[in-house]
Formats: sequence, C-alpha cells, structure tokens
Amino acid sequence: MAKLSHGKLMTLEAYAKARNEFRANVMAHKKNRLVHLGDHVTLIFEDELTMQYQVQEMLRLERMFEPELIQEELDVYNPLIPDGSNWKATMMIEYPDVEERQRRLAELTGIEDRVWVKAVGHDRVYAIADEDLDRTTEEKTSAVHFMRFELTPKMIAALKQGAVLSMGVDHPAYQATLDPVPDAVRASLLHDLQA
Repeated sequence: MAKLSHGKLMTLEAYAKARNEFRANVMAHKKNRLVHLGDHVTLIFEDELTMQYQVQEMLRLERMFEPELIQEELDVYNPLIPDGSNWKATMMIEYPDVEERQRRLAELTGIEDRVWVKAVGHDRVYAIADEDLDRTTEEKTSAVHFMRFELTPKMIAALKQGAVLSMGVDHPAYQATLDPVPDAVRASLLHDLQA
C-alpha cells in the first residue's frame, strides 16, 4: 500500500483553503472504518487518507513547514497505514465517567491482545498491539492502543470472494462480538488488502 510522502501533502496555505471540504470527506470516509465492539470499545481502521488528515492537522496546529520536521511526522504516521496484508486500527476504550474509566482500565489489563477479526471458515486473528510503545502496566491498560491484524493470503482471498467478516473482544472482563461486520465497513476494509 502507498505511504505518505512530502509530495502527497498540501502546503499549509493550500490546506487552509481546502480544510473544511477535506475534513468533511475524511469524516464521511471514517464512518465506514469505525467498528463498535460493545458499548465501550471502538476500533478506527486507519488508511492513507485518515493518516494524511492526521499529518495535515499536526502540521497546521504546529505551523510546521520545515522538511525535516514534516519527515518526522511522516515517520510517525506512515507505520499506521496498512501494508496490503493487514489492517491497522486505533482502539479506544471509552468510559465517560472518570472514576469508572480508571476502575475499568485497571480491570482490562491486556485487552489489547484479546481483540480479533475473523473470516468465516478461518481461525481468529488476534491483534498485534502497541508495536511502537507498551501502553499497559501491571496496574492498568491505556485508553488508546494501536493494533495490526495480519491476515493470511487464504483469508484475504476468502474475504475478497465474499466470506463473512466478524470482529470481537474476548477478555475475561469484557466480551463483545460483531457478527457480521456491516457491509459498508467490510467493503471499505477490503480496499486495504492486496489479492
């Protein structure tokens, strides 16, 4: 899959002019890349467009135009773009009440390793989480994790041929299954996979 480069980014001036329309397009795109697993876990499946938005917003916020600093941002966000054999997602654990969130994050230690995707007829594929930085301690997990689901060629072929896709979490303190994944989400995710 393509990665972001300087040439794919808008200048600060161009982004200022295009920002509202670009943002609306990205938000519409993200709707088909969002999966709720139960009431408190959300996966946002990233791709080149979602990462371009993140980079453009960082450059805008920091008023960054130096090539070296832009490259640093690209180096941070490019690893979150799928490689053709996987899906990459940001997982958010969401509890609005601060005290409940702290209690639940302590109970959910290791949840990032218990999130899975499955093509019917194949085994579950569990997330490889937080490859850049460990976000869990013995006391609690983080509310945000970055994960990769590495699919086999047979799974990719099955999905491209119409196999049902499901996802879930099977942590002792939190279980949720989405079966099947909505068609619009499934169709969007298939664009990340090379045959």
